Amino acid sequence: MSHWINASLATLHDALRSGEITSSRLVQEHFEQTDRVESDVQGYLTQTRESALETAEKVDDDLKAGRPLPYLAGIPIALKDNLCVKDGRTTCGSQFLKDFISPYTATSVQRIIEERMPIMGKTNLDEFSMGSSTENSSFHTSSNPWDLSRVPGGSSGGSAAVVASYQAPVSLGSDTGGSIRQPAAFCGITGLKPTYGRVSRYGLIAFASSLDQVGPFGRSVEDVAQLLSVISGHDPSDSTSSLEPVPDFVSQLDQPISGLKIGVPASLLSEIVAPDIRNTVLSALKVLEGLGATWETIDFGLFDHAVSTYYILAPAEASANLARFDGVRFTSRDMSAQNLRDMYFNSRGEGFGPEVKQRIILGTYVLSSGYYDAYYKKAQLVRSKIKAGFSKFFERFDVMITPTTPTAAFKKGDYAHSPLEMYLADIATIPANMAGLPGLSIPAGFSEGLPVGLQILGKAFDESTIMRVGHQFQKATEHHKAKPPIKGGLVT
Repeated sequence: MSHWINASLATLHDALRSGEITSSRLVQEHFEQTDRVESDVQGYLTQTRESALETAEKVDDDLKAGRPLPYLAGIPIALKDNLCVKDGRTTCGSQFLKDFISPYTATSVQRIIEERMPIMGKTNLDEFSMGSSTENSSFHTSSNPWDLSRVPGGSSGGSAAVVASYQAPVSLGSDTGGSIRQPAAFCGITGLKPTYGRVSRYGLIAFASSLDQVGPFGRSVEDVAQLLSVISGHDPSDSTSSLEPVPDFVSQLDQPISGLKIGVPASLLSEIVAPDIRNTVLSALKVLEGLGATWETIDFGLFDHAVSTYYILAPAEASANLARFDGVRFTSRDMSAQNLRDMYFNSRGEGFGPEVKQRIILGTYVLSSGYYDAYYKKAQLVRSKIKAGFSKFFERFDVMITPTTPTAAFKKGDYAHSPLEMYLADIATIPANMAGLPGLSIPAGFSEGLPVGLQILGKAFDESTIMRVGHQFQKATEHHKAKPPIKGGLVT
């Protein structure tokens, strides 16, 4: 394996500017790695080799001519396949959109294009982002590079897997209830869910509009901070996009964390978390304590209600958002139907997978007459209490730290007949989406050879602080530098 595909974004920037490597060669080396490992990992749904090399060649021409270029120009990236790229295939992991060619580009992707980053391809996901393992993808299940019999997480499992297996230095995913942070934890990489509104959702095919957020994956906090700087900022095409100024995330990473106050929910250090996970979190807290931070456990019982609340609100929004997929406009259609009603029923019946159907039915139920007040309205009230609980928490503490997940990556099929257990796996990540807060997952250790993630939550629009904590932890440890032992020549 070439050492360039193991390099940081800063190192690659310097190497491209000095002429040590060209963007074309860098892209080619990543595709060579894909040729070695992708048959096992299966992180991509679509590879865009021709356009990636075309972008790289144009960057090389500008570098040779001495023209000014954006900081990440020439460095490859992969995109989750629910982010639209004009004239490109965007499937959302669904048979309904298997032939959909987008007529426009997502704002976050447009900023990647303007940064001149070659796009390597579109990555696998649970259908319409509904799942925690990629097992709900209608195309194939991706594999965890640390153990091919295990899942890489979801729904952004493909985006995490291609970074963890060195097929791309960074990638973009989306996070509705933990879909960036959980795969990052399972695959031993770094993943960030920004504050709601920090990154435009325009061109992100919606699952639950009040919860979805685009965010970056990388192999270090520094790489994630670089990429977040590119995709952040107000977008007039997105009415939920914030006008909050975008700070220089990278320049703040090296500020010390001495005196920083950390709160740890006691419930997430209890028996609901596997012993190895709990011990890893406690060890990480000792590292942070050694860096000058202080921490204490607190009673934050709102975590106990977040999952049940989420699985009322998210399906309700999904039910409304997915009504547009009816076989009439831009989706697959049942051509045998003899009337409009059968065309609707048959197209949706054939196009959607079991998990999506289940959530649409649940969402329609809780929004229906007679049940709206009993379920949906009450869930919104609980959501308000969760937000208020976080506001009170951050009056005392700078950040909250939890395990990202209660267990390490599970085996494929483990939860096939127990969806409730899979839903409960998101207990630590869902609350940040409910409150619209930023959350970071970083590698913090191992459980029986599998990565364990540490989650750091912060105040709204304070990504700088949680990334500073994560960066200082990574400077003091080596967990994020560990390499998975997958077939294909990854070096140790």
